[in-house]
Amino acid sequence: MDQPHDNLASHSRPRQGFWGLWNISFGFFGIQIGFALQNANMSRIFQSLGESLDDLALLWIAAPLTGLLVQPIIGHYSDRTWCRFGRRRPYFFAGALFAALALFGMPHAPGLLAAAMMLWALDASLNVSMEPFRAFVGDMLAKEQHMAGYALQTAFIGAGAVIGSSTPWLLDRLGVANVATGSGIPDTVRISFYIGGGALFLAVLWTVLTTREYSPEQMARFEPSEEPSTVEPDTAPTIPAGGPLWIVAGLVVVVLVHLWALEKELYLLGALLAAYGIARIVARRLYRQGRGDNLLGHVIGNFATMPVMMKRLALVQFFTWSALFIMWIYTTPVVAQYVFGSADPKSAAYNEGGNWVGILFATYNGVAALAAPFLLQPLARRIGQANTHAFALMLGALGFLSFLFLRDAQALLLPEVAIGIAWASTLAMPYAMLASSVPQAKLGIYMGLFNAFVVIPQLLVATVMGTIMRHVFPTEPIWTMAFAAGVMLLASLATLRCREN
Repeated sequence: MDQPHDNLASHSRPRQGFWGLWNISFGFFGIQIGFALQNANMSRIFQSLGESLDDLALLWIAAPLTGLLVQPIIGHYSDRTWCRFGRRRPYFFAGALFAALALFGMPHAPGLLAAAMMLWALDASLNVSMEPFRAFVGDMLAKEQHMAGYALQTAFIGAGAVIGSSTPWLLDRLGVANVATGSGIPDTVRISFYIGGGALFLAVLWTVLTTREYSPEQMARFEPSEEPSTVEPDTAPTIPAGGPLWIVAGLVVVVLVHLWALEKELYLLGALLAAYGIARIVARRLYRQGRGDNLLGHVIGNFATMPVMMKRLALVQFFTWSALFIMWIYTTPVVAQYVFGSADPKSAAYNEGGNWVGILFATYNGVAALAAPFLLQPLARRIGQANTHAFALMLGALGFLSFLFLRDAQALLLPEVAIGIAWASTLAMPYAMLASSVPQAKLGIYMGLFNAFVVIPQLLVATVMGTIMRHVFPTEPIWTMAFAAGVMLLASLATLRCREN
C-alpha cells in the first residue's frame, strides 16, 4: 500500500512519485473501459434490437440525465464522508461493483426497454465511480502536481478506452461471430461486455487497495494559511432569487413545442428548466428559514454562486461535450453508410463498419493517452493551460470537419488523431484549472456540479439532434459531423476567456 503521508506536521501535501500518481489514477483505466464499451456499442445494440436511426438520440437521454442527478449528490456527500475506508474510495468502489454487474447484464437485455434501463443503471454506476475520482486527484496532490495528476488520469482514460473500443474488433479477428442470428446482439459485443465488467472492477479495486486517503486532521494541516472553509465542509451558501424566471423559461419551451408541433422529447428541456426553478425557490425559502444546510441548499446554492473561472470553463464544456456526444451517437451510422456502404444494421457491411468505428475510437483514445503527458503537459508549461486547450479544441474541430470529405476507412484515422488531442485536453485541462481555483472543501461538489455542463449539452443533443435529423436530413447523418465541428470551434474560442492571470 502506498503510504506517503505519515508526517502530520507537514504543511503541504507530499509530492507524489510516479507510482503514487499511478495508484491514484489507475481505477480510471477500468472506468473508461466501461464508458468506451457504452459509447462505441450502445447505438449498435439499440439498432440491433430494432430501433430506427432518428430515434437513437432519444434512447441515449437516460445516460446524461443520470449523470446530471448523480454527480452533484455524490460530490456533496463525499465531501462530508470520512470512515475507516476513507473519503472518496467507498463511493468509487460501490459504483464499480454495480457498473460491472450492469456490463455483465447488458448483453442479455431482451428488448429496447430493457436495454435502455440497463444503460441507465450502467451510466448511474459509472458516474458514482467517476465523480469521486476527479476530486480524489485534487485531494491527494498539491496544486503544482494537479496538471501531472490529471494528465496521467487522461493517459489511463485513453488506454482503457482503446481496450474497450477495440475489443469487438479483436474478437472478430479471432473468429468470434460478429453478426447475430435473428435480432440478438453479436457475440463480439456480448463477450466484450463480459471482459469490460471484470476489468473495470479489478482496476478500481487496485486503487482502493493501494492508496490511503488523508485524514481530516491531515487535510487541516496541509493549508494552514487558507480560510477554514477550504479544508472543512462549508456552511450553506446564499441562494439568490430568480427561481420564477427559470420556471417561466421552462413553460415557454413547453408552449413553443406544442404550438410549433415539435418533437415531444423537447418537452424534457422545458421540464428541466422548470424543475430547476422550483428547486431554487424551495432552497431559497429553506435558507431564509435557517434550514438551508442540506443537500438541496448546497447543490442549488453552489451552482447559482459558482466562481467566475468555473462559469467560464462551463461555457467551454458546454460546447465541447455537445460535439463529443454527436460523435458518439452518430459515428457508427455515418461510417457504416458513407464508408462501408450500408445503412442496414443487420447487414454484414454495417457490422463491419461498426467494428471499424471501434478502431477509430480506439485511435483517438490511444492518441489521448500519449498526448496528455507528452504533448499537452509540456505545452501548457510554455503557453499556459487555456491557450493549450484552445489549440487542442481547434484541432478537434478540423477532425470532425474531415468526415465530410473522407470516404476511405484508413484515411479516417487521420482526423481521429486530431480528435484524440482534443479529447486528451478535454479530460485534463478544464479539471486542472478548476481544481486549482476552487476551495478544497468544495472540490467534490464543484466537480459534481461541473458535470452539469457535460450533461446539459448531451441532453440538448439527444433531444434537438433527433428533431433536426428528422426534418432536415433524415437519410444523411453525415451532416451531424458539420454540427460537431461548429460547436467544437465555439468551444475553442470560449477557452480564450479562461486564460490564467
